[in-house]
Amino acid sequence: MTVRIEIGTTTAGAPATLDLEELLATRLLVQGNSGSGKSHLLRRLLEQSAAWVQQAVIDPEGDFVTLGDRYGHLVIDAAASGISGLRRAADGVRRHRVSVVLNLENLEVDNQLRHAAAFLDGLFGVERDAWSPMLVVVDEAQLFAPAMGSDVSDEARRSALAAMTDLMCRGRKRGLAGVVATQRLAKLAKNVAAEASNFLMGRTFLDIDMARAADLLGMERRQAEMFRDLARGHFVALGPAISRRPLALRIGAVETGSRGAGPKLVAPPEAPSDEARELILKAAAAPDPRNLPPPRRPSAPPPDIAAQLAAARPAAVHAPAEAALTLEEDAARRTKLAELLRAVLAEPDAAYRQPAVLYQDFLVRCRIARLGGTPPDIPAFRRMLSLARAGVAEAAMDDADWPAVAEQAAALPEDTQGVYLLLARAALGAEPCPSDAAIARAYGSRSEGRARRLLEWLEGQGAIVCRTDAAGRRIVALTGSGRETAPGDPAAEAA
Repeated sequence: MTVRIEIGTTTAGAPATLDLEELLATRLLVQGNSGSGKSHLLRRLLEQSAAWVQQAVIDPEGDFVTLGDRYGHLVIDAAASGISGLRRAADGVRRHRVSVVLNLENLEVDNQLRHAAAFLDGLFGVERDAWSPMLVVVDEAQLFAPAMGSDVSDEARRSALAAMTDLMCRGRKRGLAGVVATQRLAKLAKNVAAEASNFLMGRTFLDIDMARAADLLGMERRQAEMFRDLARGHFVALGPAISRRPLALRIGAVETGSRGAGPKLVAPPEAPSDEARELILKAAAAPDPRNLPPPRRPSAPPPDIAAQLAAARPAAVHAPAEAALTLEEDAARRTKLAELLRAVLAEPDAAYRQPAVLYQDFLVRCRIARLGGTPPDIPAFRRMLSLARAGVAEAAMDDADWPAVAEQAAALPEDTQGVYLLLARAALGAEPCPSDAAIARAYGSRSEGRARRLLEWLEGQGAIVCRTDAAGRRIVALTGSGRETAPGDPAAEAA
């Protein structure tokens, strides 16, 4: 039996429905700026599906705790729980099929990421016998799966990103259907967003977010402006669970309230009362408290701590220095590293995974291969990854123009260097210009529209010049050296 829930109405007044079973198999991405009605949409989805499927809500602001009063969701205060306790709780949630709201509002952002990751890991790691369908809703997903570094610690960011990646990439077989909502698509990790097949796009104002929303919905770039004009609660939907064509709809009413609504306008008093005035001025004039140290008691002269430490210090033990590698050993090591990197990139969907995730896989392979010496650090690995994704062979580095190419690549943002090197490799070898699909793959995306926009951006930065020949084939020239690719078909399939 197909279960369709009503999430609102179309512009023609017809019911807008969502196939719940299809959603469980294909996942959902919601975007909308603050005030667009994004949380209202999530609440409507949760309320309408509560009777049909178990739910878990990762709630960073405590907006969804009211679901417990009306629909019986168990509310877990993450601030009162430990990391291991949340893993055990998540295991129990799946085994007993209890819908739950994980309230993170009383934690600092760093701990929000750690606690959410532990809970998601617990949901993900339960034994096969408990793999029943569950809708996992993550509000403000850009906090837990950021596209780039943030103010939180690297350890917290990595653990949260890994948990979100598992949810969206590998959760389906375990019954976990991710529903992620974000204010900014540009701030959400690409490998998390790319796994969703259903989209609900609300009001947004920044050009980059409008362009990405239009790209995901398969709309022309000139149509992206429409997202700026959407009213609150209005979204454009696309996906196998909703509609095969972009569908404008308005989200329906909800039964539970949100604690996240902004305060209403309240007029201030015409003049402060005498009592209020006195309290405020008294507080402002009060001196800062001084924490005076307790009085010192006379004591014996302090011992000579420096002498005691010197007497107790063990003899210095110097680790043997790592022996320098011969030229043959260094060449063999670099060859082995290249083989391991190729093995990492040969994994399914490796082209679309974050460098940090690939780096962990690379380190594990280095240990398995018992590769001696210190492995490359993450910056060195990113450079290796850019060269590997671009298919740059060592022979190309012997070209007289290679130093200028390397210098130009280093001046570009890290996520665009692989694309520039791909174009440079083709230019130095006089090979056909890479297709849109090949450029998108080097960028870590499946979107050919994004590849074309990236070429425009690189041209705007003065790194390349694009032109077409009489047959409509694309040619890319490197600025400075003037080296250019042979004509290539932009619509060709990626190799």
